[in-house]
Amino acid sequence: MLYALICTDKPHSLQVRLDNRPAHIEFLKDLGDGLKAAGPFLDDDGNMTGSLVIIEASNRDEALAISQEDPYAKAGLFESVEIRPWNWAVKNPEA
Repeated sequence: MLYALICTDKPHSLQVRLDNRPAHIEFLKDLGDGLKAAGPFLDDDGNMTGSLVIIEASNRDEALAISQEDPYAKAGLFESVEIRPWNWAVKNPEA
């Protein structure tokens, strides 16, 4: 099953994001085929304010465990992380 990890950064935490970005990108790459899509949310000025990560996991607990291993999560960047089951209905390259 696919899960959307909807992550919102804490206010005024851009530097934490920038400092941990290389480790975060490596973490995402290491997910291999389990990572379906990922990218930052932006504010009106183009600054990163959160993340959307789409992963494949066997259940919500596994998705939660993966989200907690993200270097951004370990650095305390996120104000909140919402985990929602997601159905890739349009333009799914695996369908």
